[in-house]
Amino acid sequence: MVALDIDGTLLKWIEGLGATHEEISPAVHAAVHRALAGGAHVVLASGRSPHGMTGIADMLELHGEERDRLWVVASNGAVVFRYPPLEVVHEETFDARPAVAAILERHPHARVAVEERGFGYRVTKHFPEGELSGEMIVTDLEDLVAGPVSRVIIRDPDATAEEFVELAEGLGLHGTNYVVGWTAWLDLAPVGVSKASGLEHVARVLGLEAADVLAIGDGRNDIEMLQWAGRGVAMGQAIQPVIDVADDVAESVYDDGAALEIGRWFPA
Repeated sequence: MVALDIDGTLLKWIEGLGATHEEISPAVHAAVHRALAGGAHVVLASGRSPHGMTGIADMLELHGEERDRLWVVASNGAVVFRYPPLEVVHEETFDARPAVAAILERHPHARVAVEERGFGYRVTKHFPEGELSGEMIVTDLEDLVAGPVSRVIIRDPDATAEEFVELAEGLGLHGTNYVVGWTAWLDLAPVGVSKASGLEHVARVLGLEAADVLAIGDGRNDIEMLQWAGRGVAMGQAIQPVIDVADDVAESVYDDGAALEIGRWFPA
C-alpha cells in the first residue's frame, strides 16, 4: 500500500496562504500510476473531509473500470470511504463540547467548523478564503456541536501555530485527540483516531500489515501515519517534529519529492 497525504505532499503550497494549488504535477501523476501498475493499493490519507478529496482522486485518475473502487482515509482518520461513488464505510465520532468550550475560553474569537458532508462545512464564522473546501453555512455554536461529530476544526487567524501547540498541551484535552496545523488551526478528533488508525482499518480489510505500507506526508497530522507505516517518509519541507519520526526524508513538494520516493520502488 502507498499511503499519500495530499496538501504539501501531492499538492504544492501557495506561498503565504494556508492552501495549496489544486494541480497534480506530471511527475507525481506518472509515479502514482507506476505504483498502480505494479499492483500497489494507492490510498489517499488527508485531514480534508471526503468531499474535498474526491477531486484529487479524479485528477490522479486513480479509479477506472479495470480497478476496484478506491479506499480513502479522510478527516485525519475519522472517516474511511470508498470511491466512486462516495460511500462511507467507517466513521468514528465523539462529543466535542467540553474540548471546544475549553479552547474558546482561551480564544473566544476563534472560528469553529464541522463538516456538512457532501456540501461543505457548518461554521460559526467564515474561514479565510481557500482554507475549507465546499460551501460554508454559518451556524450557532450550540447547534454545531449538539450531537456526535467526527472532527471539529478550531481556527484563530489572529494566533500562531506555536500558540495553539502550547494551548492544546496546556489544556490536556482529555478524551480528545488533537492535531495543530501549519497555522493556528486545531483539529479535534476522538481519542485513538489518526491517519494511522484509518489506514490500519484499510490494511486489515486488504489483508496487509503496517510493514507493507509506504507512507508519505509533511504535517503534524502525518506523524502517527509515518510512525505506523513500514516505511514512513517526510517531505523535504516538513517541520522538524515530522522529520524526527520519519524513516527518511524526501525532496520537497516543490521538487516532486513524493514522485521521487515512489520512483525508488516503482521505477520508470
